[in-house]
Amino acid sequence: MDLRVEIAGLHLDHPVINGSGTFDAIAARRAFGDALLAAFPFSMFVSKTITPEARAGNPPPRIFETPAGMINSIGLPNKGLEGFLAQDLPQLAELPVPLCVSVMATSHGEFARLVEAVAARDEVAALELNISCPNVESGLIVGEQAPETLSLLQTVRPITAKPLIVKLTPNVADPAAIARAAGEGGADAVSLVNTLKATAFAPGSTEPWLGAGRGGLSGPAIRPVALEQVRSVAASVSIPIIGMGGIESGADALDFLATGAAVVAVGTANFRDPLAGARVRAELEAALASAGLASPQDLGERIAASTST
Repeated sequence: MDLRVEIAGLHLDHPVINGSGTFDAIAARRAFGDALLAAFPFSMFVSKTITPEARAGNPPPRIFETPAGMINSIGLPNKGLEGFLAQDLPQLAELPVPLCVSVMATSHGEFARLVEAVAARDEVAALELNISCPNVESGLIVGEQAPETLSLLQTVRPITAKPLIVKLTPNVADPAAIARAAGEGGADAVSLVNTLKATAFAPGSTEPWLGAGRGGLSGPAIRPVALEQVRSVAASVSIPIIGMGGIESGADALDFLATGAAVVAVGTANFRDPLAGARVRAELEAALASAGLASPQDLGERIAASTST
């Protein structure tokens, strides 16, 4: 079976990648050695989100397990732009797959600074714009307002010809409107969904468990929401979609491809099983074969034929 896919000009060996911040490739290589490189579970690696300056992240506790998922309040701890370029990028460049670096800032100027510095590095194949942070100039969440999303893309798109993937939030009434704005601004692809806003209370207490008071829900609990949002966005934009949200199996991955995603990302499952991506890929191959399909492209053609008028 031919599992190769193309997204935003990138040629991937198969359609399974990781969600940003859910797989620490540097730590995994320390644990598993170069065997990790020989059997890397993803066809593209998406880095943890980096910000202009270093961040310590949110106060603990940062994780709360739910019956069908996980609430995290990690708070984007990272070394900042300079620390990432000097310390992490050389190690991530040794991975055997294309590298996509995720960036986030609170102003157009800072986003531009990140995009310019990261895109200038030959080791970087693509950039993910994490647009879940407020714009300090307007006070609005960039990813919750279509005009804000469009304005940001119009600022950073001229900086680089490398693929720009916009990571969408599910915490809006109409994700398709944000996706359309991203496409209008020149985004090469969108990825969705990010986590759903959530909170949790300490067992036997009326006090919030998480140190920051709230966090983001991920895992199987959000999969039906994610599938519906991917379906809605796929019907509204022509740029490719990376679908994610509670993918635990090849059958789950096939569902996302059937709703219009070109690529899928495994996230929460990586915390429990570092090789979840490899298992999902193998199960997806079996699921495609069971459906009488020789490749993910065959599924896309079948969907197109069934929805044409």
